[in-house]
Amino acid sequence: MGKIACIDEGRGSTAVFLLHGVGGGKEAWPTTIAALVAAGYRAVAWDMPGYGGSAMIDPYDNAGLARALESLVDDIGAHRNVILGHSMGGMVAQEAMAQFPDKLHGLILSGTSPAFGKPGGDWQRQFLQSRFAPLDAGRGMAGLAPELVAAMIGRDAEENGVALARAVMSKVPEATYRAALSAIVSFDQRANLANIRVPTLCIAGEDDRNAVPEVMQKMAARIAGAEYCCMPRIGHIANLEAPAVFNAMALEFLAKYFPD
Repeated sequence: MGKIACIDEGRGSTAVFLLHGVGGGKEAWPTTIAALVAAGYRAVAWDMPGYGGSAMIDPYDNAGLARALESLVDDIGAHRNVILGHSMGGMVAQEAMAQFPDKLHGLILSGTSPAFGKPGGDWQRQFLQSRFAPLDAGRGMAGLAPELVAAMIGRDAEENGVALARAVMSKVPEATYRAALSAIVSFDQRANLANIRVPTLCIAGEDDRNAVPEVMQKMAARIAGAEYCCMPRIGHIANLEAPAVFNAMALEFLAKYFPD
């Protein structure tokens, strides 16, 4: 496994692994990292393979991303491991729960779903074509970031968080963005939801058009004992749109099940 770059702060016995989405990176979690460390947890925010300082993988698929996460979990060597996954990061978290559940002790899923798109393949092809067309036209990630972020946020998104989301997305390598999108269109872990046996929190945003609250609520209902909450007037990137509220929800859940 190639190098995985990460921010690793705090020295608690419970490590919380922060997994970003398609347009993210390890720099997308500043307030969450600070809140976790202040509460006595170890915060580990990775650059998913191909992002930032992390090596690319080949093939770039959901199984390979989960193996990369397992390698990082092993390297960190914490007593307990909780995965906090946003969007595609939540999909990697679910893939990890299917591949190495014995190494994971808790799950926080934000703005994600247990499967992507519609059955068949036509929808997926059209989705990729629509996302790749601006890149094919030479606009680049820096040119696309402002409108992509604007389409994700909710009515009460804080401007500082929105600005950080744009900055982080603008730095995503185009080849990685294409590879990540190509990977998620085949994601489907619906059959494994009933097998998840760790404390789980699902956080939705009322204004999220990518992972709508109804989908997240149904997902939570299929995970034994899972908790569900919906942040009003917040969109897809809740940790940046309303960091204080998001962090308070995560910390309340962690204190309940993992009092470090």
